[in-house]
Amino acid sequence: MINPTEHIADQFGRIHDYLRISLTERCNLRCFYCMPEDGIVLSEKSNLMSHEEVIAIAQQFVQLGVKKIRLTGGEPLLKKNIEKIIEELSQLPISLGITTNGILLEKYIDLFNKCGVKDINISLDTLNKEKFEQITRRDYFDKVLSNIDLYEKNGFNVKINNVIIKGTNDDEIADFIAFTKNRNIAIRFIEFMPFDGNKWNTEKIITLDDILKVAKERFSEENIITLKSKKNGTAKNFRINGFKGEFGVISTVSNPFCDSCNRIRLTANGRIKNCLFSSTETDLLTPLRNGENIAEHIKKGILHKFKVRGGMETNEDFFNEDNFTKNRNMTTIGG
Repeated sequence: MINPTEHIADQFGRIHDYLRISLTERCNLRCFYCMPEDGIVLSEKSNLMSHEEVIAIAQQFVQLGVKKIRLTGGEPLLKKNIEKIIEELSQLPISLGITTNGILLEKYIDLFNKCGVKDINISLDTLNKEKFEQITRRDYFDKVLSNIDLYEKNGFNVKINNVIIKGTNDDEIADFIAFTKNRNIAIRFIEFMPFDGNKWNTEKIITLDDILKVAKERFSEENIITLKSKKNGTAKNFRINGFKGEFGVISTVSNPFCDSCNRIRLTANGRIKNCLFSSTETDLLTPLRNGENIAEHIKKGILHKFKVRGGMETNEDFFNEDNFTKNRNMTTIGG
């Protein structure tokens, strides 16, 4: 059993105990906000973490105080040896979750039950079958919806991640909130974020105020219950009176939550991104393969994390599109 002996802190005293591991850059969807229309150049297989390297790096993070790990992608369930990875990670003293597009979920429900993986985040940006194909460029709507119901009915903690974009799916805000009436799930509306190649601009942003306005018009203000925020939480959460589920808003652009950030991202090619918007990375895979102790690389990589949004402290900096061509596109970062 690993007994953490240290913790990972940055220069502002923020303790980082939540690791998101991207297992693969590959995905079986082609969502326009995540992947450029003309696709991406994938890393060479030899430059990606193997199953054994994922475990070795995860063990080192846990030794340094990480308490929660979430598997992401691309689509993490496309990773070779995913069963072994989940089984071995589940032996660590952590909470283990996964973010997935939901297409392959029915194959893994027994594995997740066995390994105690109860936190399942599923991406779904529309409740309309035709619009799903427009957004994802694929026809998997029925399967994703079926798997959401399967996992909800089997007692998993299901969250639906909805990237909300003006002119694309903002007309479905009320429908998604209504989706929680008889389902014990959480809808999380996520502001459209800028990454290389995703045609982002400020006019497409839907804010917390925009969403609450729709909620008040559809369900009335007195029926909206504000829920207590979780420690290090990224969402402002609400419930409609009498509904089983809840909804929340992640305002990464309009109201960033950097002050309480405890997240570390590890890309599929073994690099730390200490902020989703950071253009700098710390290579862990090369020193690991060279037989080095990667603990110092981890601590150094996080120590120099910027105070807010990868160093873009002003809105002028953040809204400068040139800054995002220096960053990866979303599918190679990991959710």
